[in-house]
Amino acid sequence: MSTATYTVTGMTCGHCVSSVKQEVGSIDGVTGVDVELASGKVTVTSDSPLDDAAFRAAIDEAGYEVA
Repeated sequence: MSTATYTVTGMTCGHCVSSVKQEVGSIDGVTGVDVELASGKVTVTSDSPLDDAAFRAAIDEAGYEVA
């Protein structure tokens, strides 16, 4: 199991959190997504090391940016 933490900017509400969880959760191998709205921290657990490009693409698709 692998864990990665990123900071995502632009999230302002619960809907933002849901969008990020949905997009990141759809990445192959992701087993969990925890989003902390106040700090913008997104912690992802996965079966194997998370593909950074896939994570960034998912955040972009959700409409936010990786800091």
